[in-house]
Amino acid sequence: MLPALPRFIPRVCYEIFVRSFCDSNNDGIGDLNGIISKLDYLEDLGIEGIWLTPIHPAPSYHKYDPVDYLGVEQEFGTLDDLKRLLSEAHKRDIVVYLDLIVNHSSTYHPWFAEASKGKDNPYRNFYWWLTPEKIEELGLAERQTSDDSDEVYPWHIVEGDPEKYYGLFWKGMPDLNYSSEPLKSELEKIITFWLDDVSIDGFRLDAARHIYPIWEKEKNHDFWKFFNEVVQKVKPGAFTVAEVWAETWEVAPYLENLNATFHFDLSFALQRIVVQGRDENIVQQLLHSYGQFRAYNPEFVDAIMLTNHDQDRIGSVVANHHEKIKLAACLLLTLPGQPYIYYGEEIGMLGTKPDPYIREPFLWSDADHDPKMTNWLHAEFSTLKTILPFSKQKDDPDSIFSHYKNLIAVRKSTPALAQILYPNLEGIESLDNEIIAYVRTHETEPVMVIHNLNENPKSIALPDSKEDFRHVLFSTSTNAIEATGNIELSPFCTIILSKTPVTPNE
Repeated sequence: MLPALPRFIPRVCYEIFVRSFCDSNNDGIGDLNGIISKLDYLEDLGIEGIWLTPIHPAPSYHKYDPVDYLGVEQEFGTLDDLKRLLSEAHKRDIVVYLDLIVNHSSTYHPWFAEASKGKDNPYRNFYWWLTPEKIEELGLAERQTSDDSDEVYPWHIVEGDPEKYYGLFWKGMPDLNYSSEPLKSELEKIITFWLDDVSIDGFRLDAARHIYPIWEKEKNHDFWKFFNEVVQKVKPGAFTVAEVWAETWEVAPYLENLNATFHFDLSFALQRIVVQGRDENIVQQLLHSYGQFRAYNPEFVDAIMLTNHDQDRIGSVVANHHEKIKLAACLLLTLPGQPYIYYGEEIGMLGTKPDPYIREPFLWSDADHDPKMTNWLHAEFSTLKTILPFSKQKDDPDSIFSHYKNLIAVRKSTPALAQILYPNLEGIESLDNEIIAYVRTHETEPVMVIHNLNENPKSIALPDSKEDFRHVLFSTSTNAIEATGNIELSPFCTIILSKTPVTPNE
């Protein structure tokens, strides 16, 4: 059973690392009421969907190690605060997705505390346990690191226990074992609670390809089939978007049971393209990806992003080069799919690993003691010495923020760009490997998008078949269309052309 589509699929989404976004009670920690206070900001930016990083009680700062799947972290607020956030977001036609951690729990979770008491405990099978001898016999003692986990030795000790437990990401995050039917029953209660009792709009699903360990990974898809069936039973149309940090061929089968998956191949390709200033035949690669996705779900949603909370920020990837930051945004927001903006990208925030420094406080203003700004972490990258705060960007027509806001408005108001389902993309005959050009097809109002990846101006001649694209719908610079049909492109610019003036759809 393919996942049902929600009545409304947001055209532009925004990832909020809750701890860093906005503080409401002057404790230096971002919280739910802080997000409520900034919903008007998000609405003005053009956001239609919010992904909240985990809000469950957890010992870590990032909360990806839950100890209570039905609770809200006290630092972030209460369940009533979350319900008010949902209500206020919905008034602004913004949906909210909750980050649900189904791959693992914390070692402090009551389930694990019970499981650690011994082999006869009823919760033992909620996790993976093997003796050191069996681990060696099966050749499972070590693993190769991957983009989503640098853990080499995934088996961990409980003092006095003859068996070790499996934790792919870290010893504080033991993997859950869904071969346990009682655990699956618990998960069904969790899904029902958030979708039915709380009325969350959907889930972002962490570590979706690691539900079963590598030696049983073929069971992953059966798990997501079960998950989808529960969602459909509880709230048909609840949205599911999953982290499957892998190459496209491995990602595609997950779309049989999920609405969307994040497109990591595209994320890293866009970063390389902007840094190197050369195309990687990205249009043809995307068309190939769409074919793979479509084979599993004709109504797939391609969740696209530049970076997220696990990647170096795009601003740092391009060395704080403002024109490249804007170019990256143009690529993201003119390609097909459902774009996710990582909080702060719209003001050019910076950051490289280790992880806390790609999750630094949002810079709302340059005030000495802005009560809305979080301060749980001393920022090393996004500071008043390196970027302008929102208060200084909001009224500057040349700022990164204004660029994002204008570009989002164009995406939403142009039918060909706003299309999410059935990706509408057509390549254009090769113009230059420092140019990316494509058509976003549409029955009546197609548009052509051209990006100059180079630091120098470019003069290009459109193919005869595209000469009727002459109306400038959007441009980041002073680009000229000559009477001959040639286009003069400024450095690092993007231009969107239509055959006729495009009628806004909102």
